[in-house]
Amino acid sequence: MIGTLKKMQTPFNFLSRIWCSSQVILVMKNLELVQDVAALNFPKAVILGNHDSWSTQQFSSKKKDRVQLQLECLGQEHVGYKRLDFPLLKLSIVGGWPFSCGGQQIFRKRLLSARYGIQDMEGSAKRIYEAALGTPEDHLVILLAHNGSTGLGSELNDICGKDWVFGGGDHGDPDLAQAISHLKETTNVSIPLLVFGHMHKELAHGNGLRKMIVVGADDIIYLNGAIVPRVKRSTNETSLHASNSDGTYRAFTLVEILSGQVNKISESWVSVVGNETTLEEEHILFKSNGQSSC
Repeated sequence: MIGTLKKMQTPFNFLSRIWCSSQVILVMKNLELVQDVAALNFPKAVILGNHDSWSTQQFSSKKKDRVQLQLECLGQEHVGYKRLDFPLLKLSIVGGWPFSCGGQQIFRKRLLSARYGIQDMEGSAKRIYEAALGTPEDHLVILLAHNGSTGLGSELNDICGKDWVFGGGDHGDPDLAQAISHLKETTNVSIPLLVFGHMHKELAHGNGLRKMIVVGADDIIYLNGAIVPRVKRSTNETSLHASNSDGTYRAFTLVEILSGQVNKISESWVSVVGNETTLEEEHILFKSNGQSSC
């Protein structure tokens, strides 16, 4: 998922990468893709997800594993348990639990323990909370996580609902919900938006589509960008301009922020043929007049 934030006509990109390939392809390709992302020449923030640590089940200090290589590529732009400030935009990005798989249990606990000192959900929530402390007073905070928080519904089509088991359930991250609650209670940090992925828009077993946006009772907009697959080969049915053989059709979740407020959120499909790009479809998910659509 790639989102674009526009504020004072200045572009900013945040990425919460959603993997949908097989493990074999991931092992071979994820480092290459991370290198490509790191090479993009514009301000960005990234958080790695569960599949980015899929082949690293045990942390080793004797050699560089793929997690270490990915983190080295991204440098300060990987925001797991960190805050990245953009003074010109008056914006800070605070990262959640890196490598999250969602739910009540810590995923890759040994890796998180060795690399971040995290042993449990309480420790993870504390790290997210502490990352937001010290945010400049005139900055907005956007939370960037691989998975969303708990408390957003338990139906199978809810934004973090379990669609792969009978009866559904809440598959959000409890540490993220705890950190948000603590920040609301103890600070004046302005958090208009939480961006995440992981929970695919198309539900398992042909059960329809997931709700991709929620405006919470806390006034935070919770936005899921997990459109999978995000890149399709162009066909006559999917593109007006690209032929069957020479183009792709790509999904982007775009967020526009103006004057400190979320103004518009859209799911956009763009055709790419060589160096030419064309906006093919735009589905408005949210507008500042309060209207939202799932």
